[in-house]
Amino acid sequence: MVESLRFRDAALAKRVVEKIRRLASKQETVKICHVCGTHEWTITHFGLRSLLPSNVEVIAGPGCPVCIVPASEFDEAIQLALKGMVVACFGDVLRVPGSKMSLLDAKAEGADIRVVYGVGDAVKMAEKEKDKEFVFFAVGFETTAPSTAVEVVKKPPENISFLVSHRLIPPAMRLLVEMKDLSLNGFVAPGHVSTIIGVKPYKVFPELYGMPTVVAGFEPLDILFGVYMILKQLSEGKPRLENEYVRAVRQEGNVKAQELMKKVLEVVDGNWRGLGTIPSSTLELREEYETFDAHLKYGVKVEDGVDIQPGCKCHLVIIGKIKPTECPLFMKACTPQKPVGPCMVSSEGTCQIWAKASKLT
Repeated sequence: MVESLRFRDAALAKRVVEKIRRLASKQETVKICHVCGTHEWTITHFGLRSLLPSNVEVIAGPGCPVCIVPASEFDEAIQLALKGMVVACFGDVLRVPGSKMSLLDAKAEGADIRVVYGVGDAVKMAEKEKDKEFVFFAVGFETTAPSTAVEVVKKPPENISFLVSHRLIPPAMRLLVEMKDLSLNGFVAPGHVSTIIGVKPYKVFPELYGMPTVVAGFEPLDILFGVYMILKQLSEGKPRLENEYVRAVRQEGNVKAQELMKKVLEVVDGNWRGLGTIPSSTLELREEYETFDAHLKYGVKVEDGVDIQPGCKCHLVIIGKIKPTECPLFMKACTPQKPVGPCMVSSEGTCQIWAKASKLT
């Protein structure tokens, strides 16, 4: 698959792969986990796994922000929509299954559900349509949380509130490394998230767990360099935190975005689909902004939802324990056109990425 790269990149990729192979020959088995849907797209689209030696495995962790939101929170959004509120959301949220239906199903039943490109679009709609109650379903990792925070702090119109479902990546990574049966040897940390939070939040992995960790970009060469850097650390026996994506990620990250998130959003324990409750991994609106909290404004709270439908193995795909092709529903009962599990819905979901790649081969 190296030939699919530009000529100059292909030549450099071959050299990096040769170095990877030499380092890998000194190791028994190496399992590297990334936590980013865009990383998975690049790895799969360019066939990077086929370039790696057989004893080096790169698995996809919970890097799809839509896939890991529990069904109960989708149930809340659906409940609000069916009660007459206008629910605004991103497009990849629309078809994710709740316990009994998706937002798209609710829309088919007459609910007013609107796809927006950003939270600002939802605020503008609320300003123009004062006679309607709007709820923005705020899904995403640290990358999108600041955009929610900025609209809240600007004091939007009274007829809009926020159903906050933001999650934090480092706590999920910590859970993965503590899973004894996953046996990880290194992390490729997400580029987009790291532009916001910087590099420091990942220091715990090499320092406490002895886990080589590299922040990497999204080009094929970025990922190959990331794998090489992890293998080099393993060969030296010196786990550390490195930043391959220096052209976009600063050591301190985006300080203004971090301050804004801290001002508006509070870190709490939260449930992740397929992973259960992860301590200090979820964001919610602080008390001083509770007038914009849809939970409090409308008294909506679904405690338990059905995260995994019968036969679906998304909970195992999300943590990289199985490949999408090992799920009995993959490309049979579950397809991008008719998804059963969340991993087949989003463009960042591992199952959809693999499904679309299979059509290209």
